[in-house]
Amino acid sequence: MGRQPTEFTMHCFDCTQDGSGTTAGIGACTGCGLFVCRDHARIVGAGVQRPIGVVPRTSPVAARRLVCATCRTAELAR
Repeated sequence: MGRQPTEFTMHCFDCTQDGSGTTAGIGACTGCGLFVCRDHARIVGAGVQRPIGVVPRTSPVAARRLVCATCRTAELAR
């Protein structure tokens, strides 16, 4: 007998904590690793470097990185 696949949905950590329900998450924060929904996610640019000879060169096009609102606030704090 084969196992039947089960449906599994990751829920947004911040929505669960603030009591607004169990909103489906869209991805994991690259800072803390918690799953977040569209409302709590922040998509930010990330520099990409690649070696060309002995000197790393930064790509003119930024990659995307998903972070939660808490980690983004911490990144921007001065």
